[in-house]
Amino acid sequence: MTGSPFGTWNGVEPHPMFPGVTLHAAGGEQVLMCRVDYEPGTTVARHSHDATEQVMYILDGDVTLTVGDETRELKAGDVSVINRGIDHELHSVEGCQFIEALSPVPRDHVPDADRDLVLDALGDSLHVDR
Repeated sequence: MTGSPFGTWNGVEPHPMFPGVTLHAAGGEQVLMCRVDYEPGTTVARHSHDATEQVMYILDGDVTLTVGDETRELKAGDVSVINRGIDHELHSVEGCQFIEALSPVPRDHVPDADRDLVLDALGDSLHVDR
């Protein structure tokens, strides 16, 4: 096994993913968990993850999420599931924070593989580019 099964995001600068979006990540061979922060007024344009399913749990603030043709405003305590290949977009007027789980692990969401991943015999062989 590479990497410790224990870690912290305390004292670790968040990774800038897109303008107005930062994240912290922790994952293994099959799943990645991220804490994501949106600054007020942030929009992430319509996109999809070709191979990755995404589950979101809203911690704070609110975000308008469109998945396919359905739009909802989510607030603390709300969840969403975005299956792989489904177009989605997000906008937060006031800013928000959420936890997301992604599987398989998308490499572009891992800021520092040495710090953020715990790998065993399969290594990153199950990880995907998108």
